[in-house]
This record gives sequence, C-alpha cells and structure tokens, in this order.
Amino acid sequence: MESKVPCNICPRRCNAVRCERVGFCGAPDEIYISRASLHKWEEPPVSGERGSGTVFFAGCNLRCVFCQNKRISSDPDAFSGAVAVTPEELCDIMLRLQDAGAHNINLVTPTHYSLGVIRALRLAKPRLTVPVVYNSSGYESVETLKRFSGLVDVYLPDLKYFSSELSARYSGAGDYFKIASAAISEMLSQVGEPLFKEGLIKRGVIVRHLVLPGCRKDSMNVLEALSRLMPPDKIKLSLMRQFTPDFVDREKYPELCRKITTFEYDSVVKRAGELGFDGYVQSAESASAEYTPMFNCQEAFQTV
Repeated sequence: MESKVPCNICPRRCNAVRCERVGFCGAPDEIYISRASLHKWEEPPVSGERGSGTVFFAGCNLRCVFCQNKRISSDPDAFSGAVAVTPEELCDIMLRLQDAGAHNINLVTPTHYSLGVIRALRLAKPRLTVPVVYNSSGYESVETLKRFSGLVDVYLPDLKYFSSELSARYSGAGDYFKIASAAISEMLSQVGEPLFKEGLIKRGVIVRHLVLPGCRKDSMNVLEALSRLMPPDKIKLSLMRQFTPDFVDREKYPELCRKITTFEYDSVVKRAGELGFDGYVQSAESASAEYTPMFNCQEAFQTV
C-alpha cells in the first residue's frame, strides 16, 4: 500500500509524499536495490575471508559530488537498473546472503529506506546468526536511528567534513558535521565499543573518513573534533585513501581533479595516532575506479 505520509526520515526533511513525488534522495516509495552480493572490499574485520553480504540501495540523501557509487546514488538513471523489493523480499535477500557464507549483512546507504528496512530487519533478525552492519554517510536523523536500536550490531558511518563550507560545496549539506556527530554519538550509545571474534567485528562502531585533495587540515579538524566527541578507544577509525577523480565533474570542481598525495595522507594518519585512534589505513593502490562494484542488479541477484 502506498504511503501518503510526508517523508522526514533524514535530516533533509523534504516533506515529500514519495508515492507522488521524490525528495532529495530521488527514491520513490518502494525500496530499490542496485546490488546484493558478497563483497570483499570493506575493512578487514567486515569483509573477512568470505566477504560481507552487501545490499547496495539506489539513491542517496547526501549525494556527494565525488561519490564512487555515483551510478546508483545520484545519476539520473540511478533507479533504471535497480530492482524494487518489499520488506519481505529484502528479508529473504538477507537470509540468502547469510546462506551464501556472508560474515555479516551490510546495508549500504539504507537511510532513505529506513522504515522499510526496519520492517525487513524485524522479520530477518530472529533468523540471522551474523551481525547486521549499517553502512552510511553519517548524515542521519537521531530520531530515525533510535528506531534501529536492537536491530543493528555494527555501525559503519562516514564522518566526511568538519568545515561547513566544504560540506555545503561537495554534499549540499552545510550542517553536515553537526548532524553526523550527533548521529555517531547515538550509534555508539546503541552498540557500545567494538567487540571482535576471530578477527571479525561483531558489535561496535567503525568511523570512516575519506581524505580529500587539498583538505588535509579539514581532515585533522575532523579527527580532533571526533576525539573530543568520544574517547578514541571506544571506536575504530578507518582512514581512507581511495579518493579518485574519475567520478568528479572536473569543470565544476577543478580542485578535485587529482588523487591525494602521500604527504597529505600520511599527515592525517600521523595525527590520528597522536590522538589515540586505532583502526585501518589504505595503500595508494586503493585510489582506483577498479574497486567500484559493477552494479548490474540482475546478475548480482543470481549469486545469492
């Protein structure tokens, strides 16, 4: 049944009745999935040896201009190759991924489908023996996150920017840091500090930060603010070096037309260590479009 309730589940608060018109995320009322398969390119304790059972959702409520998943997050045809599913079908997909050997169920950018995802998780959770990972941009409503309490085991949020100027320019969200920092605090309050078993994360928060070209100082500001927000030993930090200009409009954003330098990345890694963070780093080879999944949904669904 189509919902006539205005959508305010994310910080954009579009107030869109999505069965009639889409909001900022571009998503209609149904849940749209672009890929569901085992995925080995996450952090080591998430991917493990067999892979993370990832469900990539179409559309996005942040739509960063450099997104490597641009094809499914913000392109005009982002939904054309996706498949609409019901909460019951999404539950079945999760269980099939578990049967295929997934170390966890990894929900990638589920924010704008929160209500349907919650219904699916309530159906699946009693039959899942692996953790549920909520993998997002960090631009989340605390009110909506509270509804996931008890359904999510691991939160994997980004903390992209400290500067409101950068977040406005690259994500159209000048309030990003204020919103994301409150969201990460809520995530930590739900799941607590990281718990590992046999090298795999079972519970906790891993905060991701992507270092951008020319934004080394902002990255350090992000880390310093995060260390004030919560004790560094209560989370894991993933410092990403994988930015690539392949997905950027180079005329509009000429400053993003290069990969980050070793100096930029190593400076941020050093500061993270000084602040007491522990976690994960990436090699220079990670900055390649080759690591972007092929979003052919029909083929992907045949594997689970």
